[in-house]
Amino acid sequence: MALIRWILGRIILLLNAIFRPSKRPLSPEAKAAQQAAAGNLALYQFAACPFCVKVRRELRRLDLELPLRDAKGSELYRSELEHGGGRIKVPCLRIDEGENSTWLYESNDIIDYLRERFPAEAQESVA
Repeated sequence: MALIRWILGRIILLLNAIFRPSKRPLSPEAKAAQQAAAGNLALYQFAACPFCVKVRRELRRLDLELPLRDAKGSELYRSELEHGGGRIKVPCLRIDEGENSTWLYESNDIIDYLRERFPAEAQESVA
């Protein structure tokens, strides 16, 4: 079963590489402002998880770079996810607000949050 999952994971990664979504056009100023606003976010994920790929594709569409924390390959990130979020489940978006952290699970919820926080209309686009 592990071999089948490994093979399917590689197929998912290959298809994602072939059919990568395009980034939205942002001016350098808008990109810098967006990255500054995203400074308190981090995505806990597994590289070949289809739901994580779905969230990473949305990050690319939004042209948003977040720290990607591989909870499968790093015991530190796995421990942070388990102790902070309460469970080892990916994808999980960590949202730091001062001393508090919010852990947002479920790919659709993460995508909705990102689209709401970084709407296309509010960004200065390059025409």
